[in-house]
Amino acid sequence: MHLLATSLIIALLSFSTSDNDIAQKIVDDAIKAHGGKKYEKLHIGFKFRKYLYEIKRNKGEFKYQRTYNGDMGLYTEVLDNDGVSRQLNAENVELNGKTYNSVKESINSQVYFALLPFALNDAAVNKEYLGEAMVEGEPYHKIKVTFDQEGGGEDFEDVFIYWFHKEKKTMDYLAYEFHVNKGGFRFRKAYNSRKVGGIIWQDYINYKESDATTPLEDYDQLLEQGKLIELSRIELEDVKEM
Repeated sequence: MHLLATSLIIALLSFSTSDNDIAQKIVDDAIKAHGGKKYEKLHIGFKFRKYLYEIKRNKGEFKYQRTYNGDMGLYTEVLDNDGVSRQLNAENVELNGKTYNSVKESINSQVYFALLPFALNDAAVNKEYLGEAMVEGEPYHKIKVTFDQEGGGEDFEDVFIYWFHKEKKTMDYLAYEFHVNKGGFRFRKAYNSRKVGGIIWQDYINYKESDATTPLEDYDQLLEQGKLIELSRIELEDVKEM
């Protein structure tokens, strides 16, 4: 075969199996394993701490609602395609810029984590394959996620690492660096996986680091070494179809 043709074939093969392609395939497989097309049209309710959440999705349309009891009565807050709204005791409440953004980011953050790994194919997401790892005796792929500023939300500077089981395709661990409230690092380990409405829902043990010098992508090693400090449990209660 002509040398130029051989070089072209090698280049094409290298391109077709780039780290970005590998990362995309792993994420696609994980979304399929966790629920696939069920994410496109769903109506699910659950309780998280003091909040009752109701999640509606119908392809491009969405409505994320939460209700809770506050000092002045019953609050109902909604994030949907039109923006954010709040009611207090069934009466509309006008939100100023700071409160508007706070409610928006709070609801969006909780729904984002609850629906993982679904959101990892959003247009603003950048994925990078970091290689393989053994975690608690099981084989994983490790992927780094960053966000474009445009479309990446208020927390576009946050960095995430995800661990996807090589065989089961599930997302079992994640670590992230955040910048709000003075910033920090967290590691989450999934447990209590169950399927409701064709989607896998998971609770998480939420850890902080004991050694801030460890790179985020190596937090699986801190877990293995028993050097992570448990902060809280992220538990979705009474998950049900509505």
